[in-house]
Amino acid sequence: MANQEWKNETVVTEFILLDFGNGPELDSLFFLMFLLIYFVTMTGNTFIVVLVVAHQHLHTPMYFFLGNLACLEICYSSNILPRMLLRYVSGDRSISVSGCFTQYYFFGCLGAAECYLLAAMSYDRYVAVCEPLHYLSHMDTRLCLRLAAASWGSGFLSNSILTSLISNLDFCGPNEIDHFFCDSFPMMELSCSDTRVAGFVTSVVAGVCSLPPFLLTFSSYLSIIATVMRIPSATGRKKAFSTCSSHLIAVILFYGSIVAVYVLPYHNTQTSSNKIFSVFYTILTPLVNPLIYSMRNKEVKEALRK
Repeated sequence: MANQEWKNETVVTEFILLDFGNGPELDSLFFLMFLLIYFVTMTGNTFIVVLVVAHQHLHTPMYFFLGNLACLEICYSSNILPRMLLRYVSGDRSISVSGCFTQYYFFGCLGAAECYLLAAMSYDRYVAVCEPLHYLSHMDTRLCLRLAAASWGSGFLSNSILTSLISNLDFCGPNEIDHFFCDSFPMMELSCSDTRVAGFVTSVVAGVCSLPPFLLTFSSYLSIIATVMRIPSATGRKKAFSTCSSHLIAVILFYGSIVAVYVLPYHNTQTSSNKIFSVFYTILTPLVNPLIYSMRNKEVKEALRK
């Protein structure tokens, strides 16, 4: 354990990420699994960005937000998975304290930005289904740019507060983080400072970043469902639902795991379950988003064929 003695206290200079508790004999299996996931994630999301930029008929608000989401997922995965893959290859699970805070900063910023971006996408679907005659005039370029900028900006602003709080904590004891990336609560468990304020602020900020966007998304889909149910033909209802179902699947997967880890009360006994939930929003969501949107979207599949 790389530590330094300072004023009769041990100052931690690096952390050890325990990942999933797997031994060296499973490292090769985990490496191949996560390498495949990372390759599919990067390929799928890059394809979406290229398609949205290259095809004129995809220059609409829906695909503008989808392109933003794909860019975010690329950054999100690249913040966590390459370092995991390197650990499995080298066997070195250490990460510097500054590197750990940096990873946590970008992870939190991108996670919060995704919450707001998914809410913006649900609002876009609400206007498209519930107010179709006003869609083109309401969802203009200026509003789309503002919603995207607000999503990215809010994410980076919110996690700047948390990273500042956690980086000012003292770490002078054990340095093993029982997680596969640098996250707030596992890091706070190792601090020899009083973490009650940091823990409370983390839950509050997580709630602000996830619950209001979730409520906006939920209310949008209630309105969408009510509108769709009033469509007299079964074909019309099916077509309306098809434009929203893929986004709804992504929203449920992402928000459900976020709330389970950060908003609900945290206890040490939940470490294993929190790791599992964390896999959903850090690894699986970026993986399945391009698959969900491309496989269930005729316009995207047509653009791929071209």
